[in-house]
Amino acid sequence: MEDGVAKISIEDKSAADGSSPSSSVSASAGSEPAAVTHVDPETQRRVEIAMSIGEEVVTEDGLRNLFLKTSTGPNARRPICYDGFEPSGRMHIAQGILKSINVNKLTSIGCDFIFWVADWFAQLNNKLGGDLNKIQTVGKYFVEVWKACGMDMTHVKFLWASEEINKRPNEYWTRVMDVARLNKLPRIIRCSTIMGRNEQDELTAAQIFYPCMQCADIFFLKADICQLGMDQRKVNMLAREYCDDVKPKIKNKPIIISHHMMPGLKQGQEKMSKSDPESAIFMEDSETEVNTKIKKAFCPPKQTVGNPCIEYIQYLVMPK
Repeated sequence: MEDGVAKISIEDKSAADGSSPSSSVSASAGSEPAAVTHVDPETQRRVEIAMSIGEEVVTEDGLRNLFLKTSTGPNARRPICYDGFEPSGRMHIAQGILKSINVNKLTSIGCDFIFWVADWFAQLNNKLGGDLNKIQTVGKYFVEVWKACGMDMTHVKFLWASEEINKRPNEYWTRVMDVARLNKLPRIIRCSTIMGRNEQDELTAAQIFYPCMQCADIFFLKADICQLGMDQRKVNMLAREYCDDVKPKIKNKPIIISHHMMPGLKQGQEKMSKSDPESAIFMEDSETEVNTKIKKAFCPPKQTVGNPCIEYIQYLVMPK
């Protein structure tokens, strides 16, 4: 444990079906490069900082090898981390404060961070009525909020999906079609949770296509590290599976660092939700609104597990 965050490295095939990670853990994955037995202190420091972000890391050995491989010699470069977000309304503190903390940790250890502003994805998911102009306005608002809450922008880049895909359409859509070709429909439907949907929902054809596109994003952006929430792990694992399925195989699988999902303020809410304004603290809430919400929050005495107030202190206040 570090900063109260469990650091877990699971076997690559433990979630081949998109399920949640099992209790069986391993330091390496079957097709991951061989573990390094002796690591210099600086590389180990970088690994530990990156691991502190993750509730789950796939895999620790892969992360260590990435830092070693890119630190010196002809392959020296800054590893690329990525997160994608749908511009879809107000930003809550999990998206604002927690994301800025995580990004600052990764850029401080020599990584570049790409935010994929997923405007076309929000349109596919029918956010803001599918109005692309409104979606893009919200995307610009997100960027400004992150600047205001202390995110170091020195090694951060924001790329708009609609613009970047149109610059290299052959590369992008060829990859999307290949992901779709190599996966059965039930496997793609299991990824529907990445859109805030569930497998029983009546999905549109666009929402079926969405996971194939998100999987392709990782390769399109040449991301070394996928740093998203635990709610996105199914599609990130799909990307690692794709590395084995495609011909020729992709040797350097993306590393997955999945951060903890902040709970809502009400009892039993495992994830903060924009759809229930009383259960979430938004970045533009006034001091009075924040105080009112905290006073009403579920916070049983002498109970730390499942207590949102304790988690907010652990993940948002203490790291700052």
